[in-house]
Amino acid sequence: MAPVLLGVIPFGVVFGATAVDSGMGIVEVLGFSIVVFAGASQLAAVELLGDGGAVLVTSATIWVINLRHLMYGASLGTHLAGTSRPGRWLGAYLLTDQAYVVTVSRCTDAEPLVHDDRVPYLIGAGLGLWATWQAASVAGALLGAGIPDEVPLDFAVPLVFLTLLVPALRDRPSVLAAVVGGAATVAVAEAGLPDAALLLGALVGIAAGTIADAAGPSANDLASPGELT
Repeated sequence: MAPVLLGVIPFGVVFGATAVDSGMGIVEVLGFSIVVFAGASQLAAVELLGDGGAVLVTSATIWVINLRHLMYGASLGTHLAGTSRPGRWLGAYLLTDQAYVVTVSRCTDAEPLVHDDRVPYLIGAGLGLWATWQAASVAGALLGAGIPDEVPLDFAVPLVFLTLLVPALRDRPSVLAAVVGGAATVAVAEAGLPDAALLLGALVGIAAGTIADAAGPSANDLASPGELT
């Protein structure tokens, strides 16, 4: 998780600073990060609340953006079946984009994790990110306006997801899923539905990758992500 955390820190600082600018206090920032624990949703929520958005609308926005976790949970569920239920509950709370990617990669690589080690691995990955996110959120709230405008912290948001995406592009179906899903997400957002863009883009990308996987032989697999360059 260490390389991923380097991008999560400025992401958390951005949220903390944005939340304070929207009128929240440090306690509210920390409470938000503990209860919601989802960076993209938290940023969208504080911007809506700061613009005078209704709590019900804000809550619905968070739910829509976080619907992608249903897909994460369903994917991991196939690898965690039969493991400790309390452990899976804790893993569900700690589940994030980053924790999902590193865990599912370790469950599906050439030498996968032993079955009983999978939930502890997910929890370990999630706890490291959880602690980092809380600290970064508070740091952003404390620094607030003290962060110079020329520091490009906003770039941390896409950077976090790019560090997860590139290593996962191991074959042609995954590349097609990423390209089509990304294009669909941008198209939906530009069409005036930014809150639904992530979910719809993910669904379109999954469909494209599934079709490509069914249509092409396994020999199409790329030797390494580096070949994509």
